[in-house]
Amino acid sequence: MKHLPHADAKATFGLIATLAAVTATGPFAMQIFVPALPAIARDFAVDPATAQLTLSVSLLATAVATLAYGPLADRFGRRPALLVGLLLFAIGSVVCALAADVESLIFGRVVQSIGGAAGMVLSRTIARDLFGATRAAAVISQLTMVMVVAPMVAPAIGGALNDASSWRAIFWLVAVVGVLATVLTYVGVPESLPRDARESGSTGLLRGFTELLRMRSFLLLVLYPAFSSTIFFTFVAGAPYVMVELMQRPAAEYGLYFMLVAGGFIAGNFVATRVSTLYGTHAMMRYGGIVAVAGVALAILANALGLREPWQLVVPVMISQVGQGMGLPNAQAAVLNLLPLRAGTASAVTGFLQSLAAASASQLVGELQDGSAWPMLMIMAVGATGALTVAVVARTMPQRKD
Repeated sequence: MKHLPHADAKATFGLIATLAAVTATGPFAMQIFVPALPAIARDFAVDPATAQLTLSVSLLATAVATLAYGPLADRFGRRPALLVGLLLFAIGSVVCALAADVESLIFGRVVQSIGGAAGMVLSRTIARDLFGATRAAAVISQLTMVMVVAPMVAPAIGGALNDASSWRAIFWLVAVVGVLATVLTYVGVPESLPRDARESGSTGLLRGFTELLRMRSFLLLVLYPAFSSTIFFTFVAGAPYVMVELMQRPAAEYGLYFMLVAGGFIAGNFVATRVSTLYGTHAMMRYGGIVAVAGVALAILANALGLREPWQLVVPVMISQVGQGMGLPNAQAAVLNLLPLRAGTASAVTGFLQSLAAASASQLVGELQDGSAWPMLMIMAVGATGALTVAVVARTMPQRKD
């Protein structure tokens, strides 16, 4: 098999920064308008449930779009697919800003989300193409870190814009971000898939899925990101109820504690960027899985002992996120390393399963809510032990070094 080009001295900080900016577009847009949902409901004279469709429908659009970008990128190239996605992102944002009714806003959010999914899928794929199996995990760690930081700061920015101007100002800002990301990509991101390595014909768009789904190693490794993401999104869905309703803490205090949890993930990502090339992707998956299980186990122990201070929940979860930050980017790199010429499709399937697992876990927390923290903790435990099990089983699988 012909090897893909590796990054050399010309692959500078600017390239990684551009990929990070592209990665952030989708998560940033997904969260920045959330504080404005009440204002949107008032302006369009709709109930909160209808306004909430601007979020839930766009999540579904993101999940479905991730499946399309991979094979399209394997067929037409990474750069064209990414540029088209970013253009859709900017156009959808403008539609949102100009929306005359809630239906138009929902349509604009769908277009925006379909476009935003391109950055989340293809930035990892381009990193794998350019940096090879050895360095890709470190670069993907940085990109994953951005995907966590962007949703952390976005609500504060959106809330400030909504209060200072209106909810439409939020979407104008996102539109500007989309245009800038498009320009940066056009100028600074090269095509990373050789022309002779691209699929030909319409059947090529599905061939990648078929080839990957026949691989037992792919079917196993792709479960790690899904299980791992379940830990974080279960906490996101369940922790506000636990802290505000059960622990009787103000919502603002929860926001501060949430930053600690996200900080744990960032710390794990920092570790991954420094030592992944030394230990290898599979070993880092195991180490991350062990730390994640230990953190969730401590949270379960604290709850069983009747401890009710917020830090007694947050600190163990923060530890689990250190493990997730160590293991998740390495698992994503391991998936992409299996078939480099199918990296786009592999990234798409990975993103789809992560979104599906996160959405399912979030909904399940609400369905099982029994007035305690146990439903949240048990689902987190399933995610942590599932990820570690995948890592242990995968330890005998060969790893690519190119």
